[in-house]
Amino acid sequence: MELNQLKPAAGSKHAKRRVGRGIGCGLGKTCGRGHKGQKSRSGGFHKVGFEGGQMPLQRRLPKRGFVSLTRNDTAQVRLVDLQNLPIDTIDLLALKQAGLIPARSLSAKVVLTGEISRAVKLQGLLLTKGARAAVEAAGGSIAE
Repeated sequence: MELNQLKPAAGSKHAKRRVGRGIGCGLGKTCGRGHKGQKSRSGGFHKVGFEGGQMPLQRRLPKRGFVSLTRNDTAQVRLVDLQNLPIDTIDLLALKQAGLIPARSLSAKVVLTGEISRAVKLQGLLLTKGARAAVEAAGGSIAE
């Protein structure tokens, strides 16, 4: 196959509707725009959500809640994942290199999912209360 032989799949492209070509085509004269009004004119445009001067819906409804822009910056790590890591000192960089957290993460939080039975040293990671207790019970240490 060559570049000059490429064609779209059959039926995927439609011919553009030709308007304003006389009464025989069914779309002559007003070209499907109706008669008067802003939308019948060339350049007749109003912004999205405009309701003719009435207070728009997006301004009538109350705004609720808050979405943090940094909600995706902290990744979660399970205790089982720490158990399976072959290293003893675990920090943010080690988790990124192991592929346990995304490279864009700015911090990581260890959550109590599964068990840990070996002593590990955690540096610069956030922990839940349960995860902290489990790491310390296994003989591990936590450095902030």
